[in-house]
Amino acid sequence: MKLSRWIAILSCLFLCAAALAAGPAALGAGQAKSVLPREFAGWQAMDTVTGSPDPAAADPANASVLQEYGFQRVEKATYTRDDGRKLTLKAAVFADASGAYGAFTFYKSPEMLNEKIGAQGSSLNNRILFHQGNVMVEAVFDKLSAMSAAQLRELAAALPEPEGNARNLPPLPTYLPRTSYQKNTAKYIMGPVTLDRIGSPLPTPLVDFKSGAEVVIARYTAGAGDATLMLISYPTPQIAAEKLKQIEATRQPATPQPGGTPIVDVAPFFDKRTGPIVVIAAGPLSLGEAKALLGSISYDAEVTWNENTYTTKKDNLANLLFNVIVLCGILMGFALLGGLAFGGFRVLMKRFFPDTVFDRPEVAEIISLHLEETAEQASGRR
Repeated sequence: MKLSRWIAILSCLFLCAAALAAGPAALGAGQAKSVLPREFAGWQAMDTVTGSPDPAAADPANASVLQEYGFQRVEKATYTRDDGRKLTLKAAVFADASGAYGAFTFYKSPEMLNEKIGAQGSSLNNRILFHQGNVMVEAVFDKLSAMSAAQLRELAAALPEPEGNARNLPPLPTYLPRTSYQKNTAKYIMGPVTLDRIGSPLPTPLVDFKSGAEVVIARYTAGAGDATLMLISYPTPQIAAEKLKQIEATRQPATPQPGGTPIVDVAPFFDKRTGPIVVIAAGPLSLGEAKALLGSISYDAEVTWNENTYTTKKDNLANLLFNVIVLCGILMGFALLGGLAFGGFRVLMKRFFPDTVFDRPEVAEIISLHLEETAEQASGRR
């Protein structure tokens, strides 16, 4: 009976300790650290920074778009300076840098001016938009000054960076060619709702985001008007090849697909595959323009091997020579000590045990050369 009572007491103590240990962790998980600082570059927050995990609090009209980009929460705060100016900040936090970049491209418009703020920035009048890490920030000034951009750069540097691969930007937009590109028209898309809002040469079901597709769409200037270039990245080249077959099959009027989704009528339509990327060019393009546009996109698989690029002690020649000198000194020291020890031992033995251990007469041998002859005796024998 006593044993069972002690087991029950120990079990209760263990559960209490586990609850105490999990309590702070759960509290920290529920209350994420704010990304907006209380002050920066002379700006002071007027009130407490408020946050919400509801995407509708960030943008009621595009809440589902933000969810596709991995929206986590939004923070809002109003700042003032000593000169009476006011600044309103809205920071949307996403799961990774790809989501923040995608949301930035969604809200960026062609009439905006590019700014060197954070990873990328754009401005229109007193509204500035930029992204840094997994955070997209919208800043609205009541009055702009010559230092407004520099102040926001200081804010961008103070934003926390995500860890690991979450800080990496998507590589797909880097494949867009720069020739004839229309400024601020590239849109990075991670879901069907966003694709429908932006518009696409392909209907959403053909893209198939469930297979892991990512899309970037941009506008280009052609001889007869504006053309659309669409890049669809799939996890493997095999999936991309299969999707390209499905796209080309829907374009064949002689072989209709039962229940298939027809392609949107976008005048001339050109496509190709390079690695895991399906490339589509649509719009008033001539054959030469289409070939040039498609030919400028080529997927190159890169394998990176991390190698040592600095000189270690083992690879340093001066260090090797120094070690050789040290080794020679050590060997000479051992030889000197060995000689002194052997010589000292002989001296001690001869002093305390004369003609006993060393130089004993019975073991001594003398080789005589008889050199006592005179020169005259030697010449007489001749």
